Amino acid sequence: MASVNDEEPQPVPSLEERIDSGSWTIGVIGLGYVGLPLAVAATSSGIDAIGFDLNEGYVRALQTGDSPIEDVSQDQLRAALASGLAITSDPGDLTSADMLVLCVPSPLGAHREPDMSYIQSAADTVTKVISPHTLVSLESTTYPGTTEDIIVPAVTAAGLEIDKDVWVAFSPERVSPGDELKTADIPKVVGGVTADSTRIAAKAYSQLVAKVHPVSDAAVAEMTKLLENTYRAVNIAMANEMAQMAHELDVDIWEVIDAAATKPFGFQPFYPGPGVGGHCIPLDPQFLAWRAREMRFAPRFIDLAEQVNLHMPTYTANRVGEVLNGLGKSVNGASVLGLGVAYKPNIADDRESASLDVLRILTGRGANVEVFDPVVGAERVEANGLASTDAMGTYDIAVVLTDHDVFDLASIASRAAVVFDTRGAFRKRGLEVGNVVVM
Repeated sequence: MASVNDEEPQPVPSLEERIDSGSWTIGVIGLGYVGLPLAVAATSSGIDAIGFDLNEGYVRALQTGDSPIEDVSQDQLRAALASGLAITSDPGDLTSADMLVLCVPSPLGAHREPDMSYIQSAADTVTKVISPHTLVSLESTTYPGTTEDIIVPAVTAAGLEIDKDVWVAFSPERVSPGDELKTADIPKVVGGVTADSTRIAAKAYSQLVAKVHPVSDAAVAEMTKLLENTYRAVNIAMANEMAQMAHELDVDIWEVIDAAATKPFGFQPFYPGPGVGGHCIPLDPQFLAWRAREMRFAPRFIDLAEQVNLHMPTYTANRVGEVLNGLGKSVNGASVLGLGVAYKPNIADDRESASLDVLRILTGRGANVEVFDPVVGAERVEANGLASTDAMGTYDIAVVLTDHDVFDLASIASRAAVVFDTRGAFRKRGLEVGNVVVM
């Protein structure tokens, strides 16, 4: 009779079995606006999570529960840490992860070409830390083909075979800072480099989010994200061009949009403004345009939308000049209050903000510009080379560039000879003020 010591060792559960049982670990590479919410969401779902970031000072702050990401409160981060979320700047800590998710920046270069350095660096980290039977998913916005071009070579360089030792997929991040929808509530598009990779990735993500939408391959998933934001960029550009046209026709574009929005089919309202900003709309269409040009295809809608949107800060500054001229004043020497430098309302994010461009143009034309943005904060305003104020002075003109809820618009209007409202903020709040001019 065999002794206990002679018993056969139990086989190690496969990756799929570990995912099915919920006994698996996710490693998140990059802890910014996408990665940190994902790591916290995984922990709250009962999945062990390791968050990795190269910035040691940032990691130390996160380890104390100090969250700079608006969609993750201090309480949420501290609860996740108490539940076992590990935050680290040591890539070696990722070796125990069953799934590695890359959530790193994907900016544009100086000539508006994709800067792949962050994704490549994250892929190099994967090569160093990955072990057999691991799922790798890229979430950074990028051109169709990136997962095949960069991630697959990174895992094969580690000596791993696709669909045997490793599974590779792309699942585009879908976050909207400041909105109520959280990571777990937003449907996840998932596409693998093989059918089996799609299946395994969809199984893993189904434990992290409420709904998963599998697609045939990674390139489809990559292009899905670009279509979503190109659609927005093109329609915002149309609204911006319509606003310029309406001004020439002496028609209120905000009333026009509100009227058109009453149609229960075939119309979705988009609104004009001083330009586009944030980490998606100004950038994502250019990934698609760059890839299209490689294929010798002219992306005419994307190019036209970019031209219109990039011109809006200059158009806005010109309109400010026109409004001041109507008061017998010039931009040079005028006191200008800029309201808001965030790229959207009620968030402290000024990335790619067109508001900053407008204010810099006015400053360059000799205006005395001060900025009031208690959401972004004086420190960030001044870091952008602008003067911050509490908006308690008097001004020749106040320019609404971001319509934060905290703004007391009626009070501000009483302190300015005229208000130029680029966001339709007074109309949205039902405020009828005589000295307001709309975009």
